[in-house]
Amino acid sequence: MVELKIRKFGNSLGVVLPKEVIDRLQTSNGERVFLIESGDGDYRLTPYDPAFEKKMAKAEEIMSRYRNTLHALSK
Repeated sequence: MVELKIRKFGNSLGVVLPKEVIDRLQTSNGERVFLIESGDGDYRLTPYDPAFEKKMAKAEEIMSRYRNTLHALSK
């Protein structure tokens, strides 16, 4: 468990993530992270965009369905 302290940044509130958390998230300065609310009211911090993941799953489904057509078009 990592304890974070809420701090004031201008007119906003925020937290500073320690280096070990940044390393674990495999992210760096300027990159985006997402705070996702789970069904039981807890939160999860992740570098993965859930909306992008859904779009990629749909793209993979389409590529799988039209595999032969895409192969012919690539020639």
